[in-house]
Amino acid sequence: MEGFGEEYALGECLDVLTPTGLRTGQVKKRHLVHADGDYHRAVHVWLFAESSQELLLQKRADCKDSWPGLWDISSAGHISAGDTPLLTARRELQEELGITLQADAFEFLFVYLQEDVINDGKYINNEYNDVYLVTLVDPIPIEAFTLQESEVSAVKYIKWIEYEELQRKKDASFVPCDVDGGYSALFSAIRSRYEVDTSSRVEELQKQLYRYVPVEINGETAGLKKGDLLALSDTIRAAKLLDRIFLEQEWATNPALKDSLQSAAGKSELDRLKFAYYLINKSPWSILDENDAFLTTADSAIQVSESAVEKSVTWGGKVQYRVAFPVDKAPGANFYPVDMDKKEFKTWKGALSKDQQADATDFFTVIRRSGDIHDENGAKVHDLKIIPYSKEYANVLKEASTLLHKAGDFAETPSLKRLLKAKADAFLSNDYYDSDIAWMELDSPIDVTIGPYETYEDGLFGYKATFEAFIGIRDDEATRQLKLFSDNLQEMEDNLPMADEYKSKGVTASPIRVIQLLYNSGDVKGPQTVAFNLPNDDRIVKERGTAMVMLKNISQAKFDYILLPIATVCVEASQRGAVDFDSFFTHTICHECCHGIGPHNIVTPDGRESTVRLELQEVYSAIEEAKADIVGLWALHFLVDKGLLSKKLEETMYVSFLAGCFRSIRFGLEEAHGKGQALQFNFILEKGGFSYHPDGTFSVDYTKVRQSVEELSRVILTIEAKGDKAGAEALLEKYAAVTPQLQRAFDSLEDVQVPVDIAPTFKLLDDLKL
Repeated sequence: MEGFGEEYALGECLDVLTPTGLRTGQVKKRHLVHADGDYHRAVHVWLFAESSQELLLQKRADCKDSWPGLWDISSAGHISAGDTPLLTARRELQEELGITLQADAFEFLFVYLQEDVINDGKYINNEYNDVYLVTLVDPIPIEAFTLQESEVSAVKYIKWIEYEELQRKKDASFVPCDVDGGYSALFSAIRSRYEVDTSSRVEELQKQLYRYVPVEINGETAGLKKGDLLALSDTIRAAKLLDRIFLEQEWATNPALKDSLQSAAGKSELDRLKFAYYLINKSPWSILDENDAFLTTADSAIQVSESAVEKSVTWGGKVQYRVAFPVDKAPGANFYPVDMDKKEFKTWKGALSKDQQADATDFFTVIRRSGDIHDENGAKVHDLKIIPYSKEYANVLKEASTLLHKAGDFAETPSLKRLLKAKADAFLSNDYYDSDIAWMELDSPIDVTIGPYETYEDGLFGYKATFEAFIGIRDDEATRQLKLFSDNLQEMEDNLPMADEYKSKGVTASPIRVIQLLYNSGDVKGPQTVAFNLPNDDRIVKERGTAMVMLKNISQAKFDYILLPIATVCVEASQRGAVDFDSFFTHTICHECCHGIGPHNIVTPDGRESTVRLELQEVYSAIEEAKADIVGLWALHFLVDKGLLSKKLEETMYVSFLAGCFRSIRFGLEEAHGKGQALQFNFILEKGGFSYHPDGTFSVDYTKVRQSVEELSRVILTIEAKGDKAGAEALLEKYAAVTPQLQRAFDSLEDVQVPVDIAPTFKLLDDLKL
């Protein structure tokens, strides 16, 4: 199927792959690759016209020595050594058809392995093809194409369904296409987008939305000083701006998708539901469905390319296309080039200086391409570059910085003024150290967390931080009650169930602040957090520890609307009464405290100084969340033994934890908390700490649960202490799964329509007219 116009051009080199598609590190001339039958890579690009439901085909030139004069893919070509699929797809479309489109027009669909032999065995084609779809609004007129005569003799449009049928009949005028095998995914994608039953899609989106229960979140601001209240308004305005950055961090064209959905939301019930569910997920990928896409490029924004064609034509030369996004969410989100893989990054990083390597893995930088760069032999060289957040998101951050400076001017509470000013400066300098110290020392009726913090969205390495904001009113009474946790951190560290050599001395007590949330923004998609432990900067963690913020009104809403109904369905009847809010909230506190103890800065078995985050990379978030959870449960019993917590907690904390497992795992195994919770649940079940009953309910076995918790705590803490990524991967592989018992429980929850999480709305925005 791939065009072979210059098969025997001796200058082009290709990366040789293994039969499973991995790079061998060997590079060979293209004619030798095909002579020897080496596996290699190519791209296929299909132009699809939405209004006419047609695919563009090219007719292969008569001079071709494979399938001359037959109709074939819109555009195709080999991926030269070191090149990326996306770069090649854009280049081939321009060279063969004279069409130049931006990268956001190209939607990656799937990889097709083509294995065939032609020309009496002289041409062996073992090819991994990255298949792209470009969705045009209307067909580009035939006369607008500039054809590469050595490759293409003509182009034409054909109804996609007619093309599929002709291929099925093996029409001799077309290059064969496996429409019922590996290539069926192209036609399935088009069919699912344009032969859709609207009522079925409405019903599906309604089911997805019903998993979130709307909850209005209130907070009392009556006691605030006038200056602090004015500061609150401008801080919320700054926080709202961070949504723009987070949308872009998720995917480059995500902001355009939001604008498009919002403008269409009033047109139909389907359009309303699409936008409503998008606002919960802040992307086209459904968090509760393992990031399956609930939208497609057919739902996306329309972009206009003013200079897509090379020559002037009477129709104006403008090409309208749908802004593409992939069906499968990119693991690196928009922190890295979409066509960059781990190997390329590591090779590039290895050639950098020590300081540059630190910048490459820094929380607050993105990695971009600097262009199409080749060496003197024509081979592609690494063209990655580092851009700080302050430059990448400069326009929004400048606006947010101005608002925070203004808020700081209004603020009457000294520590609040200091924080707002420091954070405003950090947005522009890209140095967040001082502002994070100011955040840890905040002592104010208004509690503000704003900036780039969590790294869950970086699924490639876990390096890059997303922007978020949590703004609330401090609950002084609840905060005073929780001082015992921060006062006992060092003693908990000293008694952790791991080897003494891994334990830290001088653990700093973590301040704990309980707030009533007023507003959140940025990376607050899907299931809502009930607490967080920050900062993640290992320098500050080592010097000062961390600080914790508990969102008490969010915890209460989750308990009332979700955990109690879950317990009714999933917990064995005799233990349901042990599920209570105090146990749920207290374990949440201990979870966050336990982020601050255990291994952070480590020495690896081979003697390297490193951090747990750097060693575990993309599996760090799930392992760290599991550690905080399970060690938090261990720590609760430790504090009970010391007489600092009520003995009654021994009964309620384990059953409340059991009920909470179902709540978190329902978030999905693509989410760090859900994956970590599945690991814990299945481990404890295997060890007998939890029991499964014939009626589909679960209970706690008090004779075994404590030992199970301590055993898993030891396993995870040791993995972190050694920086044992292989061990972490093996643990997750074995236990982070939805078992048949879990699935039965989830089905029961679905039958009675227990929500998975809350969807908060904030009354204060109306009160302040924001």
